[in-house]
Amino acid sequence: MAVPKNALKKWQKVREFALGLPGATEEFPWGETVAKADKKVFVFLGVADGSHPLAVTLKLTDEEAHAHALTSPGAEPAGYGLGRAGWVRIPLEESGSPRADLLCDWVEESYRVVAPKRLIAELDQA
Repeated sequence: MAVPKNALKKWQKVREFALGLPGATEEFPWGETVAKADKKVFVFLGVADGSHPLAVTLKLTDEEAHAHALTSPGAEPAGYGLGRAGWVRIPLEESGSPRADLLCDWVEESYRVVAPKRLIAELDQA
């Protein structure tokens, strides 16, 4: 199954942004891409090989951002009980899915929720 070009471009921008945050690392547990801050996942990026629809999963504890994210086409609380903790899965291949800059804003918010204070301080100084 081919990945739509615009969805892949969005995914690449989000991945690049996430990995550019202070102390961010990329790992591949369960065969999917995740970005971590100090060993804690702040964004699940899934797989980009076309075997599954492209999506990002983020932790949004700000009520407004969380509600906004859930209005994205196909968005839903994350599985495995993560949805109860504020995690939202946002598909990238749906028509009308959020633009990359908004997704990056949400990635930064997720990072701020998960990352240790010293890394957030580093981000604020940049």
